[in-house]
Amino acid sequence: MSFHEVRFPLRLSLSISGGPERKVDIVNLSNGREARNRRWRDARRRYDAGSGVRSVADLYAVLEFFEARGGALHGFRFRDPVDFSSSAPGDPVTGLDQLIGIGDGEMDVFQLAKTYGDALASHRREISKPIDGTVRIAVGGVPVAAGAFVVDTATGIVNFAEGHVPAEGVEIRAGYEFDVPVRFDIDRIELNLEAFRAGRIPSIPLIEIAP
Repeated sequence: MSFHEVRFPLRLSLSISGGPERKVDIVNLSNGREARNRRWRDARRRYDAGSGVRSVADLYAVLEFFEARGGALHGFRFRDPVDFSSSAPGDPVTGLDQLIGIGDGEMDVFQLAKTYGDALASHRREISKPIDGTVRIAVGGVPVAAGAFVVDTATGIVNFAEGHVPAEGVEIRAGYEFDVPVRFDIDRIELNLEAFRAGRIPSIPLIEIAP
């Protein structure tokens, strides 16, 4: 799959609408109850970037970005304005934010992940597009020096250097900021300058993709 490691203009993503979508089949039974079945294991996020367009300059920025990606052909990075870090909104990122694995004394590769949940249930989401320079790692509650691990910002995989492999039974935790891999969910952008000046905002749908 073709993916460009470039981010959708940040100033346009701060006012977008959208969020996670899940697919659940619901069958109404004759006794008045429901049978529900989860079709997707993971949520898929959808956004409309049109709500972030505030000027003609913004319209041109979207047009230029759309052309550079070949429309829906190439994926790209997108910053979710609400959910973009390992910590809760407003909290600082620390190396203790998210559990990403348990050491066994041999494994030196771990996937960044974020867990959502409460007392009754939880969901683990793999994070594949961390932002360069934001990843912090802690092993057994102790921060790990930057030179002891390498993060692939295109996959979200953390690789520990030789001599720094986590010992058996210790927790590996991580903190980071991240982008969502998306693509345009349209083949054309409708640009009408008169309608825009009259307050009509164009629809620019984006959809999350597997990296």
